[in-house]
Amino acid sequence: MSSIRIGTRSYQQVRDDLLARREIALLDVREEAPHAEAHPLFAANLSFSHLELLAYARIPRRDTAIVVLDDGEGLAQKAAERFIALGYSNVSVLEGGVTGWKAGGGELFQDVNVPSKSFGELVESKRHTPSLSAPEVKALLDAKEDVVVLDARRFDEYQNMNIPTSISVPGAELVLRVRELAPDPNTRVIVNCAGRTRSIIGTQSLLNAGIPNQVHALRNGTIGWTLAGQQLEHGNSRQFPAALTAATRAQAAGDARAVADRAGVKRLDAKGLQTLRADTARTTYRFDVRTPQEYEAGHLPGFLGAPGGQLVQETESNATVRGARIVLVDDDGVRANMTASWLAQMAWEVYVLDGATAQQFSEQGPAPRELPPAPPSERISPQTLAGWLEQDQAKAKVNANAGKGTVVLDFSTSANYVKQHVPGAWFALRSQLAQVLQNVPAAERYVVTCGSSLLAAFVIGDLAALTDRPVFLLEGGNGGWKAAGLPLETGATSLASPRIDRYRRPYEGTDNPASAMQAYLDWEFGLVEQLGRDGTHGFQVI
Repeated sequence: MSSIRIGTRSYQQVRDDLLARREIALLDVREEAPHAEAHPLFAANLSFSHLELLAYARIPRRDTAIVVLDDGEGLAQKAAERFIALGYSNVSVLEGGVTGWKAGGGELFQDVNVPSKSFGELVESKRHTPSLSAPEVKALLDAKEDVVVLDARRFDEYQNMNIPTSISVPGAELVLRVRELAPDPNTRVIVNCAGRTRSIIGTQSLLNAGIPNQVHALRNGTIGWTLAGQQLEHGNSRQFPAALTAATRAQAAGDARAVADRAGVKRLDAKGLQTLRADTARTTYRFDVRTPQEYEAGHLPGFLGAPGGQLVQETESNATVRGARIVLVDDDGVRANMTASWLAQMAWEVYVLDGATAQQFSEQGPAPRELPPAPPSERISPQTLAGWLEQDQAKAKVNANAGKGTVVLDFSTSANYVKQHVPGAWFALRSQLAQVLQNVPAAERYVVTCGSSLLAAFVIGDLAALTDRPVFLLEGGNGGWKAAGLPLETGATSLASPRIDRYRRPYEGTDNPASAMQAYLDWEFGLVEQLGRDGTHGFQVI
């Protein structure tokens, strides 16, 4: 039984906070796959399994109102206790979880990044964003018409699969780059993504910015292309050219500023930012919306990297506190303004930082991550583990029924586990530790690992509380094991937990059943109606 009594909040109380635009972090602490089955619109997925790794960056203010939920798995109570242990002072559990939300009259949504996807559908319904079907686009390409196809997804998604002839231009780059890619106003521009949202937002971005070209979204993206029986390309690396003329940059900056002003984006300088940061009663997120490469080459101290297109697509994964303030920056006056224009329409209080000089983009590399101290652990080297596993193998040759001396538990993502892991290691979810121990062989000792052992270090205490066997941490994790030149195993060889840590998106590959792809599109079409029933979004389309 828990020794900490956690308060609760009702559906109506949370709804009132959302409607009043008060700051609230409504957190679904389940794994991503069950989260995708049903959750409130603004419930951000922050799994219990990764809580310590994500909490401080995603909920920076320790007195933020946090409301955690699950669907009866018991994770909400554990997560609430863990948040309190991390120094958060205003933590409660949603009464009844997902079931309680629905019983109170709340709307439940499927899939992931639903606020952004439903907003995209609202944009299309309000602005009648022009689109062309997959067969229509293919006919234009086959006829060698004057057309450019711009893929608004992340570059890695583009490399996985793309429309023939298309060029990777992630969403925030579109207004900045389009005049270089289609300098003739008679060139037709087609914007695509995997499904619908980024195609719609990308196309509407170009229209809002007043691009003279004819612009269309590829209706239903690569899903629509596949459902039409048309072939995608794979492994391409065509990207927008890095160079820009001064005239192009100036034109794009003026266009983007006009869109931001129309959307009600606020502006501030360095002194204004300092004033916002001094306000300890509010959360202020700071994001650099340029490309990851530009961010790592040099960024403003304290700003996190969040490429603008993905920030609009995955807002709650970056700005987890609904009702918080967001400050954006770039070095060109285009990407921050265009990104801010969308966030403002999504009912965020959003600012663009003006006046930043090149010298101020002084920090290099990835942003430092603030983490709580991990519990004490006894660490072993990869060589020590290898020796223990060899002893087990030797015993098994003499006696096939010999018990396990060492069981290795791997808390990597399931996708990374499948790619490579210590031979014989079991994939495990921290959120299901009790079941994990029932599913693996009895052991004299446990060794925990993950990619770097960063997450595994936080699992040590949870596991030690469930067993009287010694628990060790693999120094350097799987990366350390590989660096030591030790053999690796691939495949889903030993699963102590189901692979529910990631929801399989129907739009990610071409091997999904056509029925699943069509069902996903049907779901997207219904989002505007769901938004209406929910009533908490506050979205306004310019």
